[in-house]
Amino acid sequence: MELNTFKNLIISEFSEKVNFDLSEHQCECLFDYMNLLIEKNKVMNLTAITDPKEIILRHFVDSSILLKIYGKVFFNGKKIVDVGTGAGFPGLPLAILCSKGNFVLTDTLGKRINFLQEVIGQLKISNVKLVKARTEDFAHDNDFRESFDYCLSRGVAKISVLSEYSLPLLKIGGKMLAYKLNDCDEELNEGMVAINTLGGKFHVKHSYDLILDEPKRCILEIDKTLATSKRYPRKAGTPSKEPL
Repeated sequence: MELNTFKNLIISEFSEKVNFDLSEHQCECLFDYMNLLIEKNKVMNLTAITDPKEIILRHFVDSSILLKIYGKVFFNGKKIVDVGTGAGFPGLPLAILCSKGNFVLTDTLGKRINFLQEVIGQLKISNVKLVKARTEDFAHDNDFRESFDYCLSRGVAKISVLSEYSLPLLKIGGKMLAYKLNDCDEELNEGMVAINTLGGKFHVKHSYDLILDEPKRCILEIDKTLATSKRYPRKAGTPSKEPL
């Protein structure tokens, strides 16, 4: 896809679905990010979505939907962590759009972190820090524990597990923001014990349509109301094997 075609399409999609006016520079950054993703995906498994139109919609627009829900300045001056970022979603598109936010992207695989390092280097993105670590270990690091305003996750784990990854990273008053399909009520109910145990409180489910004739999606907003016991998260692998 040529740059001008990309710009016309992504500007239209963001205006309609995110209510966000992309700048020329932001369009060019997302274009370069997309091309790097497609090229690197030929030699390593980063995403099953490789069509440019699909990347725009399913990766860039979906990652950025928070800006429609909360407003364009939601991340300004805030510290944000993206847990299990994979190929950079949702954290990296948001960092490109929100230069006044400070983003930390974590993943367990070095090859993904190396790819993201290449992207932020080529795009000269200065508000992103990359960390290769298991979240169970990362959340016990005193430099990061209970230090973030927002914790993002997309396609990482069920809420019962995700809460143990995310809530220990949030300061009191922070928000866990989990991207899910809209039919996640049973999963949410099963995760309430974990949420409450870890100092969280479910606040609201923000539902939205991304693609016509596909199931609705949502953002689950969980507030951090109490400090998390230092025993959490438990050792690596335990949260997923033995959810709270």
